[in-house]
Amino acid sequence: MNNSLTNTARLLWAALRALLVLTLVTGVIYPLVVTGIAQGLFSDQANGSEIKSDGKVVGSSLIGQPYNLPLKKGQETPEPDLKWFQGRPQNGLGSNSVNTQYKLILSGATNRSADNKDLIDWVTAAKAAVVKDNSVNGYTVKPSKVPADAVTSSGSGLDPDISPQYADIQVHRIAEKNGLSVAQVQKLVDDHTESRTLGFIGEPRVNVLELNIALKELAAKS
Repeated sequence: MNNSLTNTARLLWAALRALLVLTLVTGVIYPLVVTGIAQGLFSDQANGSEIKSDGKVVGSSLIGQPYNLPLKKGQETPEPDLKWFQGRPQNGLGSNSVNTQYKLILSGATNRSADNKDLIDWVTAAKAAVVKDNSVNGYTVKPSKVPADAVTSSGSGLDPDISPQYADIQVHRIAEKNGLSVAQVQKLVDDHTESRTLGFIGEPRVNVLELNIALKELAAKS
């Protein structure tokens, strides 16, 4: 009987020591080491790939954000603020009534097939809006020139980038709305166009938030 109690107590003490050691190693030491390495070598990525403007964090280079006008009375869908470059559509994302600061809480695609009527209607309406919004005096956008990313959301719905083609067709509108020359805005787009990762992964892209921050700075100087 005594031997049985002794063995049980020994096993429990061994288990408790193992628990304490593993808790210390995996719950304290390991997280601190990983955090230290991340902050030392990849501080930008570890902190959320933050983008700052005027010394304040205004977003992340990994998450897109809308550039819309305030809702008018009776409006359910805000109109785009056309003085800014616009990102990809955000169809398919859910909303919530709890976190009202960040209205988008779900990440995901529309999950509709290519022949789905709702998707076809969205794309058709989006293309018409892109043509209308970006056609200004002396420049008309042809429907055939509207790229796919201008009328479809990404797989996550949070894509922060657009194609150089989509940025290019917005150049004339941006120039007109901000009192800039087309050449100035086009140079802005060219300067913020990133090539394929490692030269072969993905497609050339333009980060909309970074581009709009540069646009704000350029407009302020003019």
